[in-house]
Amino acid sequence: MMDKGKLLFYSITALGISSVITQIILIREFLSVFYGNELVFGIILANWLLLTGLGAYFGKYSDKIKRKISFIIFSQVLVAFIPFIQVFLIRSLKNIIFPVGSLVGIVEVFVSSLILLLPYCLISGFLLTLFCTAFSTRNDAASIGKVYFIDNIGDILGGFLFSFVLIHILNPFQMIFFIMFINLIAALLLAFLINKFKYLVSALLVISFLFVIIDFNKISTELQFRNQELVTQTNSPYGNIVVTRTSGQLNFFENGMILFSTENTIANEETVHYAMVQHDNPKSVLLISGGIAGTTGEILKYGVENVDYVELDPKIIALGRAYTPSSLEGINVINRDARMFVRETNKKYDVVIIDLPDPSTAQINRFYTVEFFGELKKKMSDDGVVSLSLISTANYISDEARKLNSVVYNTLKTHFKNVIVLPGEKNFFIASDGELSTDIARLIKEKGVQTVYVNEDYLKGVFTPDRISQITSSIDEKEGVNHDFSPVTYYYHLLYWMSHFKANYALFIIIIILLMAFFLSRLKAVSFAIFTTGFASSSLEVVLLIAFQVIYGYVYHIIGLIITMFMLGLAAGSFYMNKKLRKKNINDLIRLEFAIVLYAVMLPFTLLYLAKHSAGFAANQAVFSVLTFIIAVMAGMEFPLASKLHFKKISSTAAELYNADLLGASLGALLVSAFLIPIFGLISVCFFIAFLNLLSGIVLFTKKQ
Repeated sequence: MMDKGKLLFYSITALGISSVITQIILIREFLSVFYGNELVFGIILANWLLLTGLGAYFGKYSDKIKRKISFIIFSQVLVAFIPFIQVFLIRSLKNIIFPVGSLVGIVEVFVSSLILLLPYCLISGFLLTLFCTAFSTRNDAASIGKVYFIDNIGDILGGFLFSFVLIHILNPFQMIFFIMFINLIAALLLAFLINKFKYLVSALLVISFLFVIIDFNKISTELQFRNQELVTQTNSPYGNIVVTRTSGQLNFFENGMILFSTENTIANEETVHYAMVQHDNPKSVLLISGGIAGTTGEILKYGVENVDYVELDPKIIALGRAYTPSSLEGINVINRDARMFVRETNKKYDVVIIDLPDPSTAQINRFYTVEFFGELKKKMSDDGVVSLSLISTANYISDEARKLNSVVYNTLKTHFKNVIVLPGEKNFFIASDGELSTDIARLIKEKGVQTVYVNEDYLKGVFTPDRISQITSSIDEKEGVNHDFSPVTYYYHLLYWMSHFKANYALFIIIIILLMAFFLSRLKAVSFAIFTTGFASSSLEVVLLIAFQVIYGYVYHIIGLIITMFMLGLAAGSFYMNKKLRKKNINDLIRLEFAIVLYAVMLPFTLLYLAKHSAGFAANQAVFSVLTFIIAVMAGMEFPLASKLHFKKISSTAAELYNADLLGASLGALLVSAFLIPIFGLISVCFFIAFLNLLSGIVLFTKKQ
C-alpha cells in the first residue's frame, strides 16, 4: 500500500513546479500579444496572484468536501490540461479579438488576462488550502506550514528547471507537456491509492503524448501571424523570436513586436548617416543592437577600421547568420549586455550608434540615463559622436512626448556640449563635444557616400524649417534628467503609451483603492502582517532584480539565479520556523516585521554603495544572491508562525493567510514595477516598503498590549 503522505507530498511538489513554469510561460505569451512593458507585466502578475489568492480563500470551504483525494485527482488533471488551452487562446487574441496592428489598452490587458488566468489560478489556489486539510493528521497549524514549505520546494524546482534547463531546449508547448506529464503522474498515483479513476487517468496520460507528436507550437504561431509565411521560430531566454516573410521581405519579431524588416533602407540610412557624417574621420564605431537589420553595411561605407556590434540575445545573431549573413560581414559581433560591455571595454570609439527601442521598460531605460552616458563618454574619442532615437513626433508633439524628448535631451546635455534633434522616421538625438550640423545632405555629398534615400531630394521634405523648429522649441530644459535609480524616461514613455487610450484611469485607481481599503479593514493584526510581508517580499525582489541589471547588466542566468535564491530563501525560512514553531510567539512575529523594516531601510544605501564600488562580477553576484536570500528567509519564516498565532481551524486559517500573502504580493508586483519605481525611483520605494511594515509591526505590538 502506497503511503498517502508521500503521494500528497509529490502532488503538492508537482503543483508548485507546474504553477511556476505555467506562470512564466503565460506571462511571456501575454507580453508577446500586448507588446509588454512593466505595467503590462505588473497587471498580469497581479491578476495571477490575486486570482490564486481568491482560490485559496474559497478553499476555506474545502473541509466540506468528503472525498478530498478524488477532488484532488480531478483538479490535478485540470491543472495538467488548462495551460495548453490558455496558450492557444492567448496566441489567438492577436487576430481574433484585437485587430492586427492595433494598440491594446490597460483595460483590455486587465480584462483579457483576468478571464484567461481565472480557471487555472482559482483551481491551483483552492488546492493550496485543500492540501492543508488533506495533509494534516491532526487539527493544528503544523500542516499549513508544511504545505507552504513543500509548495516552496516545488517552486524552487520549477524556477530552476525553467531558467536553467527547459527554456534552452524546449518550446512553450513542449514545456506544457512536461508539466502536464508530472501532474498526470501525480493524479495517477493518487488514483491507485484509492483504487478509483486509474483507468481514466491512464488513458489521459496516453492521450497527452499527442502534445509531443503534433507541433502545436507551429500551428498556433501560424495563427498568430496570419497572412504571413512562417519562416522560422525559436525560443530564447529573452523571449520568443519569429521570422516571417511577406512579399519577399523578411520580418523579425521578438515577443510579438517587430524588431525590423529587411529592405527597410530608409530606417537603416537615417540611423547611420545622421550620426556618421558628424565626425570628420570615423575609424572606430560601436553599434548597440539593430545590426542584422542592415545598418552595418551603411557604416562600412565610411571606410572605418573597426565596427563592434553588441547584441544581447545570441539567438538574434544566429538568425542573422542564417537569413541576413551579409549584415555580419566585416564587423566584430559581441554577445553581451551592451552596458556591461561599455563599462569593461578598453576601446575608444569615434561614433556610437544606439539602435534600441524607446525606453518603454526599466531594462531599456538603463541606456538613456546620466550614468550610462557618463560611462559611454569615457570610452569615446575627443569630439566623438553618439546617436539614439525616439518615436517620431514630427507632425504632432503631445505633452507626454514633449516631456520624454526634453528629459532625453537634458540627460545627454549633462555629458555633451552639443545636442541636436533631427526629424525622420524617428526623432534622432545626436550629441558630441564637437560641432554638429543639421545640413546632412551637404555632409553626405562632401564625403562621397552613396545613399538611396538620405540625400538632398529626400531631406528637403524631411528637414523642413517648421519640423526642426517644432521639435527644437518643444525641448524644456527644466524637465530634469534621467537616472538609473530614478527612471524618468520610462515613466514619461509609460504616460505617452497610456495617452493613446481614452480611459478614465483616475476612476480605475479610485476603485482599486476602495477595494483595498475594504479588504485591509477586515484583516486581523496577524493577517495584516502577512499582507505587508507579501507586499515587501515581492516588491523588494523587483527592486533587487532591476538594481542588478542597472548596475551589472542584464544577464539572464543571474536573473534566474536571483529568482531561484528567493524561492530557496522562502523554503529555508519556512523549514526553520516549522522546526521551532512550538517555542515561538507573537514577539517573534513583531521582531520579523521590524527586521524587514531595517532591511528595507538599509537596502538603498547598500545598492548605492554597490553602484559606486564594483568588487568584481562574481563577488557582486554573490552579494545580490545573499540579499535576495535574506529577505526571502524572513518572509518564509512568517507564514508558519502566523498560522500558529492566527489558528482557528485548518481550512479557514490557511485560506485567510494564503489570501493575505498572495494579495499583498499581487499589489506589490503591480504598484512597484508599474508605478512606484517609475514615479519615485528605487530608493523611495524601499523607504515606502519600510514604512508599510513598520505600520504592521506597530499594529502587532498594540495587539499584544
